[in-house]
Amino acid sequence: MSIETKETESECSVNQGCDAIELIIQPRAKDLGGFSVRRTLPTKERKMVGPWIFFDHMGPANFPAGSGINVRPHPHINLATVTYLFEGEILHRDSLGSYATITPGDINLMVAGRGITHSERERPEVKDIDHTLHGLQLWLALPEKDEEIDPAFYHYPSASIPAATIDGVPLRVLMGSAYGLTSPVLTYAETLYVEAHLQAGQTLELPNSEERAIYVAKGSLKIKDSVIPEFAMVILSAADGVVIEAAEESRIALIGGEKMAKRYIEWNFISSRKERIEQAKQDWRAGNFPTVVGDEEEFIPYPDK
Repeated sequence: MSIETKETESECSVNQGCDAIELIIQPRAKDLGGFSVRRTLPTKERKMVGPWIFFDHMGPANFPAGSGINVRPHPHINLATVTYLFEGEILHRDSLGSYATITPGDINLMVAGRGITHSERERPEVKDIDHTLHGLQLWLALPEKDEEIDPAFYHYPSASIPAATIDGVPLRVLMGSAYGLTSPVLTYAETLYVEAHLQAGQTLELPNSEERAIYVAKGSLKIKDSVIPEFAMVILSAADGVVIEAAEESRIALIGGEKMAKRYIEWNFISSRKERIEQAKQDWRAGNFPTVVGDEEEFIPYPDK
């Protein structure tokens, strides 16, 4: 997705927790015209978790026929986007000529590197009927040595993502390694991304990571005496043996990885260098980014505010 304004940090409520918990972030839902987005990263209190610098929860949204997701072409640099859906589908096009429909359980990884332009829309056969969209979109900051690599796009079908049942809890390792599983999704730094679905009363011990957080996409969790409500993200310490318990049926996303150096973010641009973002802004305004193949007529202007 594209950020609508130059302001990238979301306004959230932030609470302190027990010794396993550093912060609990509760984002405010933002209406984007027909559907809501909850952004938990970045915030003023927490910019990143491992290499993850952006975390959006889209929907769930129910669209009547004739409406739906319609994100015009926009640019990115020095990052990778990771899209994962619970319901619905999105049509991805980019300036490399990629044309891919993502459906529930798939992973779309778009590596911006030195620069890419993409759009996110819907196929006519989807848009022409009543439909639902629900999912997560995250951005990864690329390590400094990889920030200017060639752009690329990878689609990983659901069947290629490893799954297991741990203590009765079904989970999938979307990126990185955990619970004896390793995802085929390409990573550039130590990265963790796991989805799990717990029933009320079930528990799950979390894998260790230098930095990590859990987002509650549905339901609520307990960590010791702290309750993590629906749509909240809990930033965890590096303590060993942290166990979560589902207070009700819950769907969670666990993210993490190695701590990275400071990144600057403005609009859709992320970089370790401020001057690189300024150059990207000038290039977009001047029309120097490549156009999206098959979607050349429209674009999102750089926001003035």
